[in-house]
Amino acid sequence: MLLSVDEALQRIVSPLVPKQAETITLDRAVGRVLAAPVLATLDNPPFDASAMDGYAVRADEVREGVTLIQSGVSQAGKGFTGQVEAGTCVRIFTGAPIPTGADAVVMQEQTTAHGDAITFLADTAPGRNVRTQGHDFCNGDALIPIGTRLAPAHIALIAAANQPFATVTQAPKIAIMATGEELVPPGSPVPPGKIVGSNSFGLRALFSPHAGGIADFGIVPDDMEILVNAIGGALEDTPDILVTTGGASVGEHDLVQAALKANGVEIDFWRIAMRPGKPLMLGRKGNTTVFGLPGNPVSALVTATVFVMPAIRALLGETPPAPLMLPLAESLAPNGPRRHFIRACRRVDASGMTGVAPVGETDSGHLTSLARSDCLIVQLEHDTGKNAGEIVEVTLL
Repeated sequence: MLLSVDEALQRIVSPLVPKQAETITLDRAVGRVLAAPVLATLDNPPFDASAMDGYAVRADEVREGVTLIQSGVSQAGKGFTGQVEAGTCVRIFTGAPIPTGADAVVMQEQTTAHGDAITFLADTAPGRNVRTQGHDFCNGDALIPIGTRLAPAHIALIAAANQPFATVTQAPKIAIMATGEELVPPGSPVPPGKIVGSNSFGLRALFSPHAGGIADFGIVPDDMEILVNAIGGALEDTPDILVTTGGASVGEHDLVQAALKANGVEIDFWRIAMRPGKPLMLGRKGNTTVFGLPGNPVSALVTATVFVMPAIRALLGETPPAPLMLPLAESLAPNGPRRHFIRACRRVDASGMTGVAPVGETDSGHLTSLARSDCLIVQLEHDTGKNAGEIVEVTLL
């Protein structure tokens, strides 16, 4: 009996716990997953500051046509040390401290200057164009949720909080291995009956941004002794995840499951109700999670996206991404008993709305169609079909 995608995901992820944390400098933190709170050590801004170039004023004095006398200048890094008295204003620049006595900033475009005489062309109100102290964040605030993958804006925020370090989860060690008598490495002569092995290159590219190291054990032929030894060598390094491709079925030449068992790997399941990618294995040995992915290149990348990536996120303690829902740009035919991950592209229609359309190829060896795709439409089991405009779940590639 085929295992459902949801049940398989639950079995994969539920035993996994995040790896230990480490503290690193901010220049190394982008793309890492936050493992401890980031606490602000100051208010931001640390004082009431101007949001515009203009004039700091007492708001109740400013009306259209009123003229005030400029009594000084406040600039970023060097504020005005006096006080804004009645009948005066202070020239101020973006980011500069609001002088004592002022409660608003009038942008320079709404004024005319004749020497120190500044005439205002519009009314204002208290607080206008003023960034109040702590408007962004306050001392002691927790700024970013644990489990967040740190993007450039997060790095800037941590730095603004006067924190030069971030505590992140250690990235998992991953091992990959391609199996199959028919495979030769890219750049090699390709004899009759052989094909170029591409899976390891695609998987390495998929995993690299999330991994603390990837060990590639190359291509292993369909020879039980060689395969057992190769898998044993990969497991000796105790990777967090071992991924094999090919040989995941139960045909005469599909030896991976037996070779894994010979190395003490306990197999949990090996067939999933999905397409592409039905022959997928999950096993475990100690702290290593083992995936046996199909050999067809589209199936390998799709199953890695659907199953291996959630395992990596679990080891990182990363908050799972929210489902992306988009309208169909074209209709979908009915689906059978296996969940279908349909190669697709996002499109912008004439009205400017983004939708998603199937690429139109379902062969599990057709890499060109996957390379043309930027997402997968997730079509549930026994779906009766969808019309253009209906909302579907999408997994980004």
